Amino acid sequence: MGLGLVALCACGSGGGSGKADSKKVTLVTHDSFNVSKDVLKDFEKKSGYKVTVLKDGDAGAAVNKAILSKDNPQGDVFFGVDNTLLSRALDHDLFQSYEVKGADGIEAQYRADKDKHRVTPVDSGDICVNYDKKYFADKKLAPPTSFDDLAKPAYKNLLVTENASTSSPGLGFLLGTAARYGDKGWEGYWKKLKANGVKVVDGWEQAYNEEFSGSAGGRKAKGDRPLVVSYASSPPVEVLYAKPQPKQAPTGVATGTCFRQVEYAGLLSNAGNTKGGKALLDFLASKEFQEDMPLNMFVNPVRTGTKLPELFTEHGVTVEKPKTMDPKKIADNREPWIKSWTSLVLK
Repeated sequence: MGLGLVALCACGSGGGSGKADSKKVTLVTHDSFNVSKDVLKDFEKKSGYKVTVLKDGDAGAAVNKAILSKDNPQGDVFFGVDNTLLSRALDHDLFQSYEVKGADGIEAQYRADKDKHRVTPVDSGDICVNYDKKYFADKKLAPPTSFDDLAKPAYKNLLVTENASTSSPGLGFLLGTAARYGDKGWEGYWKKLKANGVKVVDGWEQAYNEEFSGSAGGRKAKGDRPLVVSYASSPPVEVLYAKPQPKQAPTGVATGTCFRQVEYAGLLSNAGNTKGGKALLDFLASKEFQEDMPLNMFVNPVRTGTKLPELFTEHGVTVEKPKTMDPKKIADNREPWIKSWTSLVLK
Protein backbone atom coordinates (compact mmCIF):
# COMPACT_ATOMS: atom_id res chain seq x y z
CA MET A 1 0.00 0.00 0.00
CA GLY A 2 3.00 2.29 0.03
CA LEU A 3 4.04 4.84 -2.56
CA GLY A 4 6.81 2.59 -3.76
CA LEU A 5 10.26 2.73 -5.29
CA VAL A 6 10.41 1.86 -8.95
CA ALA A 7 13.36 1.21 -11.20
CA LEU A 8 12.20 0.86 -14.78
CA CYS A 9 13.78 -2.19 -16.34
CA ALA A 10 12.19 -4.32 -19.03
CA CYS A 11 15.05 -6.77 -19.34
CA GLY A 12 15.42 -8.14 -15.82
CA SER A 13 18.32 -10.39 -15.01
CA GLY A 14 16.78 -13.80 -15.51
CA GLY A 15 16.83 -16.53 -18.05
CA GLY A 16 19.38 -18.64 -16.22
CA SER A 17 22.01 -17.70 -18.75
CA GLY A 18 24.59 -16.71 -16.16
CA LYS A 19 25.35 -13.59 -18.18
CA ALA A 20 23.59 -11.18 -15.84
CA ASP A 21 25.66 -8.52 -14.12
CA SER A 22 26.63 -10.23 -10.83
CA LYS A 23 26.48 -6.89 -9.02
CA LYS A 24 22.86 -6.30 -10.01
CA VAL A 25 19.87 -8.09 -8.55
CA THR A 26 16.24 -7.62 -9.56
CA LEU A 27 13.21 -7.92 -7.30
CA VAL A 28 9.93 -8.58 -9.11
CA THR A 29 6.96 -7.61 -6.99
CA HIS A 30 3.49 -6.03 -6.87
CA ASP A 31 2.56 -2.37 -7.09
CA SER A 32 2.28 -1.95 -3.32
CA PHE A 33 5.89 -2.84 -2.49
CA ASN A 34 7.80 -0.07 -0.76
CA VAL A 35 11.01 0.29 1.25
CA SER A 36 12.75 3.32 2.75
CA LYS A 37 15.52 4.60 0.49
CA ASP A 38 18.09 4.68 3.28
CA VAL A 39 17.29 1.08 4.30
CA LEU A 40 17.69 -0.13 0.72
CA LYS A 41 20.88 1.88 0.25
CA ASP A 42 22.31 0.38 3.43
CA PHE A 43 21.70 -3.11 2.05
CA GLU A 44 23.30 -2.16 -1.27
CA LYS A 45 26.35 -0.74 0.51
CA LYS A 46 26.82 -3.76 2.77
CA SER A 47 26.11 -6.41 0.14
CA GLY A 48 27.68 -4.78 -2.91
CA TYR A 49 24.53 -5.41 -4.99
CA LYS A 50 22.53 -2.76 -6.84
CA VAL A 51 18.82 -3.52 -6.51
CA THR A 52 16.27 -2.96 -9.26
CA VAL A 53 12.63 -3.10 -8.13
CA LEU A 54 10.30 -4.13 -10.95
CA LYS A 55 6.63 -3.66 -10.10
CA ASP A 56 4.27 -5.82 -12.11
CA GLY A 57 0.68 -4.97 -11.18
CA ASP A 58 -1.54 -6.26 -8.41
CA ALA A 59 -0.23 -9.32 -6.56
CA GLY A 60 -2.53 -11.79 -8.31
CA ALA A 61 -1.63 -10.51 -11.76
CA ALA A 62 2.07 -10.36 -10.86
CA VAL A 63 2.08 -14.00 -9.75
CA ASN A 64 0.37 -15.08 -12.97
CA LYS A 65 2.94 -13.16 -15.06
CA ALA A 66 5.80 -14.68 -13.10
CA ILE A 67 4.51 -18.18 -13.74
CA LEU A 68 4.09 -17.52 -17.47
CA SER A 69 7.64 -16.14 -17.71
CA LYS A 70 9.33 -18.58 -15.33
CA ASP A 71 11.66 -20.02 -18.01
CA ASN A 72 12.98 -16.53 -18.76
CA PRO A 73 12.13 -14.53 -15.62
CA GLN A 74 12.22 -10.77 -15.36
CA GLY A 75 14.31 -10.93 -12.21
CA ASP A 76 15.93 -13.00 -9.49
CA VAL A 77 13.53 -12.81 -6.54
CA PHE A 78 9.76 -12.57 -6.49
CA PHE A 79 8.00 -11.02 -3.51
CA GLY A 80 4.24 -10.89 -3.04
CA VAL A 81 2.84 -14.40 -3.48
CA ASP A 82 0.49 -14.95 -0.55
CA ASN A 83 -1.22 -17.92 1.08
CA THR A 84 -4.18 -17.64 -1.30
CA LEU A 85 -1.95 -18.23 -4.34
CA LEU A 86 1.03 -20.09 -2.87
CA SER A 87 0.09 -23.56 -4.07
CA ARG A 88 -0.27 -22.25 -7.64
CA ALA A 89 3.28 -20.90 -7.56
CA LEU A 90 4.73 -24.06 -5.99
CA ASP A 91 2.85 -26.38 -8.35
CA HIS A 92 4.39 -24.50 -11.29
CA ASP A 93 7.91 -24.76 -9.79
CA LEU A 94 8.27 -20.99 -9.71
CA PHE A 95 10.90 -21.05 -6.95
CA GLN A 96 14.09 -22.89 -6.06
CA SER A 97 15.09 -23.92 -2.55
CA TYR A 98 16.85 -21.52 -0.22
CA GLU A 99 16.62 -21.16 3.55
CA VAL A 100 17.36 -17.59 4.59
CA LYS A 101 19.86 -16.69 7.28
CA GLY A 102 18.15 -16.44 10.64
CA ALA A 103 15.13 -18.43 9.48
CA ASP A 104 14.57 -19.68 13.02
CA GLY A 105 13.69 -16.11 14.01
CA ILE A 106 10.57 -16.17 11.83
CA GLU A 107 7.39 -17.05 13.71
CA ALA A 108 6.54 -20.71 13.18
CA GLN A 109 2.86 -20.03 12.36
CA TYR A 110 3.85 -18.27 9.14
CA ARG A 111 6.28 -20.81 7.74
CA ALA A 112 5.26 -22.84 4.71
CA ASP A 113 6.94 -25.43 2.49
CA LYS A 114 9.09 -26.32 5.51
CA ASP A 115 10.84 -29.28 3.89
CA LYS A 116 12.00 -27.58 0.70
CA HIS A 117 12.28 -23.93 1.82
CA ARG A 118 11.14 -22.61 -1.55
CA VAL A 119 9.49 -19.57 0.01
CA THR A 120 10.26 -17.24 2.91
CA PRO A 121 7.48 -15.53 4.92
CA VAL A 122 7.91 -11.75 4.83
CA ASP A 123 4.74 -10.20 6.28
CA SER A 124 1.20 -10.85 7.42
CA GLY A 125 -1.95 -8.76 7.34
CA ASP A 126 -5.71 -9.03 7.56
CA ILE A 127 -7.83 -8.34 4.48
CA CYS A 128 -10.90 -6.48 5.76
CA VAL A 129 -13.57 -4.04 4.66
CA ASN A 130 -12.58 -0.44 5.53
CA TYR A 131 -15.12 2.35 5.94
CA ASP A 132 -15.12 6.13 5.57
CA LYS A 133 -16.01 7.43 9.05
CA LYS A 134 -17.20 10.84 7.83
CA TYR A 135 -19.64 9.35 5.33
CA PHE A 136 -21.37 7.22 7.96
CA ALA A 137 -21.36 10.02 10.53
CA ASP A 138 -22.91 12.44 8.02
CA LYS A 139 -25.57 9.90 7.07
CA LYS A 140 -26.16 8.97 10.72
CA LEU A 141 -25.71 5.36 9.63
CA ALA A 142 -23.81 2.79 11.67
CA PRO A 143 -20.94 1.31 9.64
CA PRO A 144 -21.12 -2.43 8.89
CA THR A 145 -19.33 -4.80 11.22
CA SER A 146 -19.82 -8.20 9.55
CA PHE A 147 -20.20 -10.00 6.25
CA ASP A 148 -23.94 -10.22 6.91
CA ASP A 149 -24.21 -6.45 7.21
CA LEU A 150 -22.70 -5.83 3.76
CA ALA A 151 -25.68 -7.47 2.07
CA LYS A 152 -28.27 -5.35 3.91
CA PRO A 153 -30.27 -2.68 2.01
CA ALA A 154 -28.78 0.09 4.17
CA TYR A 155 -25.41 -0.49 2.46
CA LYS A 156 -26.66 -0.77 -1.12
CA ASN A 157 -24.18 0.57 -3.74
CA LEU A 158 -21.58 1.41 -1.06
CA LEU A 159 -19.01 -1.40 -1.39
CA VAL A 160 -16.13 -1.71 -3.86
CA THR A 161 -13.97 -4.83 -3.96
CA GLU A 162 -11.22 -6.23 -6.16
CA ASN A 163 -11.42 -8.91 -8.84
CA ALA A 164 -10.79 -12.29 -7.21
CA SER A 165 -9.06 -13.58 -10.35
CA THR A 166 -6.48 -10.76 -10.58
CA SER A 167 -6.13 -9.38 -7.05
CA SER A 168 -4.92 -11.02 -3.84
CA PRO A 169 -7.13 -8.83 -1.59
CA GLY A 170 -10.06 -9.66 -3.86
CA LEU A 171 -9.30 -13.38 -3.62
CA GLY A 172 -8.76 -13.11 0.13
CA PHE A 173 -12.16 -11.48 0.52
CA LEU A 174 -13.74 -14.28 -1.53
CA LEU A 175 -12.04 -16.89 0.67
CA GLY A 176 -13.22 -15.03 3.75
CA THR A 177 -16.81 -15.35 2.57
CA ALA A 178 -16.27 -19.05 1.81
CA ALA A 179 -14.87 -19.54 5.31
CA ARG A 180 -17.88 -17.71 6.76
CA TYR A 181 -20.69 -19.28 4.72
CA GLY A 182 -19.19 -22.63 3.71
CA ASP A 183 -18.67 -24.42 0.40
CA LYS A 184 -22.36 -24.32 -0.44
CA GLY A 185 -23.31 -20.97 1.06
CA TRP A 186 -20.79 -18.45 -0.31
CA GLU A 187 -22.35 -18.30 -3.80
CA GLY A 188 -25.72 -17.38 -2.32
CA TYR A 189 -24.04 -14.67 -0.29
CA TRP A 190 -22.37 -13.19 -3.39
CA LYS A 191 -25.71 -13.18 -5.19
CA LYS A 192 -26.96 -10.96 -2.37
CA LEU A 193 -23.88 -8.72 -2.62
CA LYS A 194 -24.36 -8.36 -6.37
CA ALA A 195 -28.02 -7.51 -5.91
CA ASN A 196 -26.91 -4.97 -3.30
CA GLY A 197 -24.73 -3.15 -5.82
CA VAL A 198 -21.19 -4.32 -5.05
CA LYS A 199 -18.67 -2.82 -7.52
CA VAL A 200 -15.69 -4.85 -8.75
CA VAL A 201 -12.44 -3.34 -10.08
CA ASP A 202 -9.16 -4.96 -11.14
CA GLY A 203 -6.90 -4.31 -8.16
CA TRP A 204 -6.29 -2.71 -4.77
CA GLU A 205 -4.74 0.51 -6.06
CA GLN A 206 -7.83 1.27 -8.14
CA ALA A 207 -10.29 0.21 -5.46
CA TYR A 208 -8.67 2.13 -2.61
CA ASN A 209 -7.13 5.15 -4.28
CA GLU A 210 -9.77 5.81 -6.96
CA GLU A 211 -13.11 4.39 -5.82
CA PHE A 212 -12.99 4.70 -2.03
CA SER A 213 -14.28 7.98 -0.60
CA GLY A 214 -12.13 7.73 2.53
CA SER A 215 -8.69 7.54 0.90
CA ALA A 216 -6.25 10.46 0.89
CA GLY A 217 -4.80 8.70 -2.14
CA GLY A 218 -3.39 11.71 -3.94
CA ARG A 219 -6.11 11.60 -6.58
CA LYS A 220 -7.77 14.52 -8.30
CA ALA A 221 -11.27 13.53 -7.28
CA LYS A 222 -12.78 11.60 -4.40
CA GLY A 223 -14.31 8.22 -5.04
CA ASP A 224 -17.95 7.72 -4.09
CA ARG A 225 -17.80 4.31 -2.39
CA PRO A 226 -17.47 4.55 1.44
CA LEU A 227 -16.74 0.82 1.82
CA VAL A 228 -13.67 -0.89 0.32
CA VAL A 229 -11.88 -4.21 0.67
CA SER A 230 -8.45 -3.31 2.03
CA TYR A 231 -6.48 -4.15 5.20
CA ALA A 232 -6.83 -3.84 8.96
CA SER A 233 -3.62 -1.82 8.85
CA SER A 234 -4.88 0.72 6.30
CA PRO A 235 -6.05 3.42 8.80
CA PRO A 236 -2.46 4.34 9.82
CA VAL A 237 -1.79 5.13 6.14
CA GLU A 238 -4.43 7.83 6.23
CA VAL A 239 -2.91 9.35 9.36
CA LEU A 240 0.67 9.23 8.09
CA TYR A 241 -0.01 10.90 4.73
CA ALA A 242 -2.56 13.48 5.91
CA LYS A 243 -1.38 17.08 6.33
CA PRO A 244 -1.76 18.02 9.08
CA GLN A 245 -1.91 14.59 10.70
CA PRO A 246 -5.26 13.96 12.43
CA LYS A 247 -5.47 12.66 15.98
CA GLN A 248 -7.78 9.90 14.83
CA ALA A 249 -7.75 7.88 11.62
CA PRO A 250 -10.53 8.99 9.22
CA THR A 251 -11.17 5.37 8.25
CA GLY A 252 -12.26 2.37 10.27
CA VAL A 253 -12.25 -1.42 9.93
CA ALA A 254 -15.18 -3.83 9.94
CA THR A 255 -13.41 -6.49 12.00
CA GLY A 256 -16.03 -9.14 11.26
CA THR A 257 -15.05 -9.19 7.57
CA CYS A 258 -11.38 -10.15 7.86
CA PHE A 259 -9.26 -12.90 6.29
CA ARG A 260 -5.65 -13.53 7.36
CA GLN A 261 -3.06 -13.07 4.58
CA VAL A 262 0.63 -14.04 4.65
CA GLU A 263 3.02 -12.86 1.92
CA TYR A 264 6.10 -14.79 0.82
CA ALA A 265 9.22 -14.22 -1.26
CA GLY A 266 11.27 -16.76 -3.17
CA LEU A 267 14.33 -17.20 -5.37
CA LEU A 268 13.07 -17.64 -8.94
CA SER A 269 13.91 -21.02 -10.45
CA ASN A 270 15.78 -19.60 -13.42
CA ALA A 271 17.24 -16.54 -11.75
CA GLY A 272 20.28 -15.13 -13.51
CA ASN A 273 21.92 -14.02 -10.25
CA THR A 274 21.21 -16.67 -7.62
CA LYS A 275 23.89 -15.42 -5.24
CA GLY A 276 22.49 -11.90 -5.33
CA GLY A 277 18.98 -13.27 -5.03
CA LYS A 278 19.88 -15.16 -1.86
CA ALA A 279 21.38 -12.01 -0.36
CA LEU A 280 18.21 -10.10 -1.23
CA LEU A 281 16.04 -12.76 0.44
CA ASP A 282 18.20 -12.54 3.55
CA PHE A 283 17.56 -8.80 3.52
CA LEU A 284 13.75 -9.20 3.24
CA ALA A 285 13.82 -11.45 6.31
CA SER A 286 16.24 -9.23 8.24
CA LYS A 287 15.35 -7.16 11.30
CA GLU A 288 16.20 -3.95 9.41
CA PHE A 289 13.71 -4.60 6.60
CA GLN A 290 11.09 -6.08 8.92
CA GLU A 291 11.12 -2.98 11.13
CA ASP A 292 10.90 -0.75 8.05
CA MET A 293 7.79 -2.46 6.62
CA PRO A 294 4.95 -1.29 8.89
CA LEU A 295 5.02 2.38 7.81
CA ASN A 296 5.93 1.60 4.18
CA MET A 297 3.67 -1.31 3.24
CA PHE A 298 1.44 -1.22 6.32
CA VAL A 299 1.73 -4.91 7.06
CA ASN A 300 2.89 -6.84 10.11
CA PRO A 301 6.42 -8.25 10.34
CA VAL A 302 6.84 -11.99 10.78
CA ARG A 303 10.19 -11.90 12.61
CA THR A 304 9.87 -12.36 16.36
CA GLY A 305 10.82 -9.42 18.53
CA THR A 306 10.38 -6.83 15.77
CA LYS A 307 9.38 -3.43 17.17
CA LEU A 308 6.30 -1.76 15.73
CA PRO A 309 6.08 2.04 15.28
CA GLU A 310 3.72 3.84 17.66
CA LEU A 311 1.67 5.31 14.80
CA PHE A 312 1.12 1.81 13.41
CA THR A 313 -0.03 0.33 16.72
CA GLU A 314 -2.10 3.37 17.75
CA HIS A 315 -4.16 3.65 14.57
CA GLY A 316 -4.02 0.09 13.23
CA VAL A 317 -6.60 -2.51 14.22
CA THR A 318 -5.83 -5.86 15.81
CA VAL A 319 -8.18 -8.57 14.53
CA GLU A 320 -8.66 -11.18 17.22
CA LYS A 321 -10.43 -13.83 15.13
CA PRO A 322 -9.81 -13.40 11.40
CA LYS A 323 -11.18 -15.99 9.01
CA THR A 324 -8.58 -18.52 7.91
CA MET A 325 -8.52 -21.53 5.62
CA ASP A 326 -6.35 -24.61 5.41
CA PRO A 327 -3.81 -24.25 2.56
CA LYS A 328 -4.88 -27.58 1.07
CA LYS A 329 -8.49 -26.46 0.95
CA ILE A 330 -7.42 -23.27 -0.80
CA ALA A 331 -5.39 -25.29 -3.30
CA ASP A 332 -8.25 -27.71 -3.99
CA ASN A 333 -10.96 -25.08 -4.38
CA ARG A 334 -9.33 -21.83 -5.51
CA GLU A 335 -9.61 -22.30 -9.27
CA PRO A 336 -13.21 -23.63 -9.37
CA TRP A 337 -14.28 -20.99 -6.86
CA ILE A 338 -12.72 -18.20 -8.92
CA LYS A 339 -14.43 -19.57 -12.03
CA SER A 340 -17.80 -19.71 -10.26
CA TRP A 341 -17.28 -16.26 -8.73
CA THR A 342 -16.40 -14.76 -12.14
CA SER A 343 -19.47 -16.27 -13.74
CA LEU A 344 -21.69 -15.19 -10.88
CA VAL A 345 -20.45 -11.66 -10.22
CA LEU A 346 -18.92 -10.36 -13.44
CA LYS A 347 -21.43 -11.65 -15.99
